[in-house]
Amino acid sequence: MFNKILIANRGEIACRVAATAYRMGVKSVAVYSEADANAKHVAVCDEAVPIGPPPAKESYLRGDKIIEVALAAGAQAIHPGYGFLSENEDFAQACAKAGLAFIGPPASAIRAMGSKSAAKALMEKANVPLVPGYHGDNQDADFLREQADKIGYPVLLKASAGGGGKGMRIVEKSEDFKAALESCKREAINSFGDDKVLVEKYLTRPRHIEIQVFADTHGNCVYLFERDCSVQRRHQKVLEEAPAPGMTEERRRAMGEAAVAAAKAVGYVGAGTVEFIANQDGSFYFMEMNTRLQVEHPVTEMITGLDLVEWQLRVAAGEPLPKKQEELAIHGHALEARVYAENPEKGFLPSIGTLRHARTPHAVAFELGAGAMAGTPSTVRIDSGVREGDAISPFYDPMIAKLIVWGRDRDEALAHMSQALSEYQIVGLASNIAFLKRLVESKPFATCDLDTGLIERHQTELFPPAQPATKHVLALAAASLLASESAGVASDPWAGTSGWRMNGALQRRLDYADETNNYAVTISYRKTGWSFQVGDAASDLSLIQRDGKDLVIKLGGETVRGTVVRDGELFHVFTGGAHVALTYNDPLAHAGQAEAEGGRLTAPMPGKIVAILVEKGKAVEKGAPLLIMEAMKMEHTIAAPASGVVDELLYAVGDQVAEGAQLLAFTHK
Repeated sequence: MFNKILIANRGEIACRVAATAYRMGVKSVAVYSEADANAKHVAVCDEAVPIGPPPAKESYLRGDKIIEVALAAGAQAIHPGYGFLSENEDFAQACAKAGLAFIGPPASAIRAMGSKSAAKALMEKANVPLVPGYHGDNQDADFLREQADKIGYPVLLKASAGGGGKGMRIVEKSEDFKAALESCKREAINSFGDDKVLVEKYLTRPRHIEIQVFADTHGNCVYLFERDCSVQRRHQKVLEEAPAPGMTEERRRAMGEAAVAAAKAVGYVGAGTVEFIANQDGSFYFMEMNTRLQVEHPVTEMITGLDLVEWQLRVAAGEPLPKKQEELAIHGHALEARVYAENPEKGFLPSIGTLRHARTPHAVAFELGAGAMAGTPSTVRIDSGVREGDAISPFYDPMIAKLIVWGRDRDEALAHMSQALSEYQIVGLASNIAFLKRLVESKPFATCDLDTGLIERHQTELFPPAQPATKHVLALAAASLLASESAGVASDPWAGTSGWRMNGALQRRLDYADETNNYAVTISYRKTGWSFQVGDAASDLSLIQRDGKDLVIKLGGETVRGTVVRDGELFHVFTGGAHVALTYNDPLAHAGQAEAEGGRLTAPMPGKIVAILVEKGKAVEKGAPLLIMEAMKMEHTIAAPASGVVDELLYAVGDQVAEGAQLLAFTHK
């Protein structure tokens, strides 16, 4: 076994690998960019070495620099995690040349599976089922359309070197084929530097099922069952589970054996995932092979009790697989939800900022290893690379955590996931927690009506209109404010906040607002507690208990519990499994300010200016695009909030801007 490994990654996967290495008595070395100097993965590893500036191409993608650091630190192996260099054939070869074990497959296997068309040709020879289609080298537009006509519409055009949903087009009829092909090729060449495409039959309600495989250098190869990853948005996975609902033992064995055949066909070693597209009737076809550990590997660990990272280290060190196929079994059901800093209601726009408050569900460390299934597994597991106070930057994936739950069956796992999402609290940036809760509790997901179009098909249910704040939410916000004002001033009579008046009770108005309404809350001070009124309804309000951000109040005859986090003028109220953000209009804080600034347009997130679409002095109409920012590999257009005139441009193309920075001066008409 190795004495020391270098982890050529960041975030939760780097923390995950470091934890297993520590348990095995193996020291770990972290690398980090300037943006990650205070990151969690830097803190949990035994050593940490700076690797370069924030952009990944100048840090985490610098294979030469990473190998140099590994050799200087005395590491014997490099774990690439996933993403970055994990499927880079050149990096795997460079590691071997430097005498370092690459904790992954041989470069030849990465190369064989790197091209979708070449991989499908290999799988055809290995008798692995393929979606009907054309995967050859002839890229003539007329020839490709002839192939599509033979296959039958709808067809799917896919970039041969593609991934992540880029370079894909669905074509419904023959006359649309050439225009879609041109668009697909343009995106493919821009994204991957290769415009070669393949044509496949498009399955209308497919499921995405993948098989975890593991192979060693002694000729052994096993499958560790399946994961259902059908719930996706923009071809990106949202929820994963194991085992796949509705899977028969016969089909599980057939898919597992096909996956092993695929791995053996390329001389695979280590952890890999063979992905299949499956019809509702149970038929399945090879899609691609990911030559690395997957983001969703924890659900496989939860149902098998095995530590897949430990298996990776042992196999890379030349040991045989710890178990044979007949020794592997499924125990219970597991779900994984990817908690992202993003806004689902705004097209899943990434969110950037600081985790000002991060409270996770109660989780118990999930003990993985040979004896893990002797008892009952832990219910909740959280894999995360960030902590409260950390920032989600524009340079990397906006994942906050992976929330994984286990149950004795799927219904129990669903209940655990719903409860865990109810307890998860994030303040400081947008998150998809509320969306995930709606998704898990939705009828199609609960009843296993699964396919890759589930989210798009159920937009109305999954994206309901915002609801007005309840009186419980408003009462918690008011009680938190009043309790904060009275804290620590009892000894100063001039600073007292009891509301005492000589000839009557103090009445006070608190103004709150959310995206649906404005709320006027009238508070009347009493000897003990307050009177709370919204509209015509008044109730007695008293604070029973306050423990930091957690409150217990009595509103009329009801006891209400919740958590209130104040972030500037925003009061974030968590109660009853819901999260409501209220803006508090503090009259003292805004005294002397103009009614509206009007002339400011600010950056919604940190990023880079990539295009300026207007000139100084130009008149524009409401909604007109003004400039384009790039953040987290996505472009975001800043539009005019009203008709007006651009007075001044404050940044140039290529400039980096901070969140909240004024981008230009603007006068409304």
